[in-house]
Parts: sequence; structure tokens; C-alpha cells
Amino acid sequence: MDLARARAIVDHVVSEAPSPVSVFVADEHGELVAAATMDGAAPDTRLNAQRKAYTAARSDARSTRELAEKVRDDAVERSSFDPFFTFFLGGVAVFDGDRRIGAVGVSGLPGEVDERLALAAIERSAGR
Repeated sequence: MDLARARAIVDHVVSEAPSPVSVFVADEHGELVAAATMDGAAPDTRLNAQRKAYTAARSDARSTRELAEKVRDDAVERSSFDPFFTFFLGGVAVFDGDRRIGAVGVSGLPGEVDERLALAAIERSAGR
């Protein structure tokens, strides 16, 4: 994940969010590339966005939604994951072809909205 694409993702989320959110863009290891917290976003959205991006970057799933569905009925498997993983919607992996290059986490709105913002920003940044 290069900085230009990460900033484009952040800018898109910030410009399209219907109310304040935090957005975190990570590299393939789950480490920070770019992030923003909008004025008025709750303080806990920062950590939630980071955890969503980290989970989508480091897990074998394409999103936190996919990972949550995979382990929904298996408490033992859920408990065996990295303790920084989250199953809240809004974390989406970013790919270059078949190669995972990073992930986006959005937090501050209902999970489905966070996820839609992340997906739209990834799609928009691919054509920059």
C-alpha cells in the first residue's frame, strides 16, 4: 500500500461519510500508512478503525464480515485469534490482483455503513 493510495482512501471516506468517523489504512502487516479522525468522531472510533484494518490485513479473510461469518458458530476458534482482531464490520482488505497489499478500517457509523464507505474508497482509489 503506497502513501498516495492510502491518502486517497482516507480522503474519500472523509468526504463521503454522512457523519464523523475514523479511518485507518494499513499495509499488509496491519501497520499504519494513513489515518484520520473527523471532528466530532467519538474517541473510541480511532482504535476500532485501527483494529478493523489490522484484522482485514492480517487474517485470511477479505473482510471483518467474512471472518466473523467464518467463526460465528465456533467460540473456540474465535478465542484462538490474535487478541487485537475484531469481528465488527468495517474492515476490508485491499488487493493488487491476488496480492493483499493492505486494508482499510472505518468506524463511527453502523457496521454496514462503515463497510460500504471502506469498499467505495478502495474501489475509487484503484482508478486514481
